Amino acid sequence: MEESGIARIVRFEMGSRPAWGRADAAGRVELLSDAPWRGGVPRGSGGTLEDLRLLAPVEPTKIVCVGRNYAAHAKELGNELPAEPLLFLKPPSAVIGPEEAILLPGASDDVQHEAELAVVIGRRCKDVGEEEVPAVVFGFTCLNDVTARDIQKKEKHLTRAKSFDTFCPIGPWIAEGWSDPSARRVRCTVNGEVRQDGST
Repeated sequence: MEESGIARIVRFEMGSRPAWGRADAAGRVELLSDAPWRGGVPRGSGGTLEDLRLLAPVEPTKIVCVGRNYAAHAKELGNELPAEPLLFLKPPSAVIGPEEAILLPGASDDVQHEAELAVVIGRRCKDVGEEEVPAVVFGFTCLNDVTARDIQKKEKHLTRAKSFDTFCPIGPWIAEGWSDPSARRVRCTVNGEVRQDGST
């Protein structure tokens, strides 16, 4: 998610508490007093990206996901594309940051990745019209919709299969300032091997 002119918002460990920052193209991090969507302002240097332990760049209260929105993936699983968006939720307890370990549950023998582009909503909103979307979207980040595929197939619904702790890695940062999320590359590697390489 690197692009010139785009700010990278990060959340990182600072002592015993998390801190917020804005990274420039060279990886220098400006410390913020709070999350920018809560009015955080610059407070000096926060170091460099390579020296920081990055956390998930968001603390979501609700994670709304769209199922079967990738035609090739739906076909791979033998599913038809729905006429309307198929929505499901992941719990905040599933969120982990970049480079954190995904814990494999004993209840599943088939845990799979699903690399996604996540939309970060910057303020409370409801019934947003299409023309109002830019005003509520703060930015975009990477999200891995980890899924226990065998549980999903057995139970025929998504809640348990996608809700285990650690099943929602997010980050490493939020791209602030994208005006158009279309035609963005979505790529996933597992132990250095490319497993997904597509486009929004």
